[in-house]
Amino acid sequence: MTSAIETAPATETAPATETAPATETAAGVAAARAEWDAWREESEQQRRQPYGFLAYSALHFLDGEPRRVEGFPGRWATGEQGPVVDLDAGESLVVDGRTVTGRHVFGSVREREFRRAASFGDVVVELSRRGGNDLLRSLDPRHPLREAYVRTPAFDHDPAWVIPAEFAPYPAPRPIEVAAAVDGIVHTHEAVGEAVFTLDGAELRLILLRAEHLADAGLILFTDATSGITTYRASRRLITPLPAPGSTRIVLDFNRAGNLQCAYTPYAPCPLAPQQNRLTIPIEAGEQIPTFRPEPVETEERAVS
Repeated sequence: MTSAIETAPATETAPATETAPATETAAGVAAARAEWDAWREESEQQRRQPYGFLAYSALHFLDGEPRRVEGFPGRWATGEQGPVVDLDAGESLVVDGRTVTGRHVFGSVREREFRRAASFGDVVVELSRRGGNDLLRSLDPRHPLREAYVRTPAFDHDPAWVIPAEFAPYPAPRPIEVAAAVDGIVHTHEAVGEAVFTLDGAELRLILLRAEHLADAGLILFTDATSGITTYRASRRLITPLPAPGSTRIVLDFNRAGNLQCAYTPYAPCPLAPQQNRLTIPIEAGEQIPTFRPEPVETEERAVS
């Protein structure tokens, strides 16, 4: 099966008018805060799932040469038929509920597909394709990274970071190449237009990518002056609904600027922000650098004479 990608649509909050009663304004702020709290809680629950992305324990590139991969049974390769494993005597995998031995062909993997293809013991084998590369990953619910995870802090919810913007669509969607958090991978995404807005008196234009797993939504990958200080250095992401037909109005709710999987694990080849989306101003909203328990320090016991 295909794994879910952690995304949450931004909530469009209409700005209060000058004639709106103060109670309605306060109620709107309270409702937006409650929705944000629920989004935060849902995000944390997803991260803590036994086979969520914190369980990733390895990532390997496959090629045409069959080879043993540390931590996996069999010898793995890929080719015209897609990923293939050759299992020696005494080795097996569980695929679709049945035990397989010998040679097994998994079939071709689509770009950006995440296929939970097999398992052995408690470990799940995932096949994916990113930037034209077939990847082999494992998910182990006992992986130390998952067990060490504490939480993801965030800036406090602030209505001032719910910013109206204009959607400037491109005449036609255009491919755009972006780097990945894992070396050797270049992603190609579909850019649909730009979000145009004003912040601190400056006009900014952020490229919107098509959010492939959400209908009628755009994905913004960005960095800002907080990146590497209070927020994850490589990129954050923001999902925003695209405008209704006949409208160009969108809302950028930076309170929902979220971390990518690569903020948590080295085994996630996340796409990174295009150059145009690398802001020099601080976006002090959304999720911050996640926290983990430190690894225990091993010390040698000294004999007491």
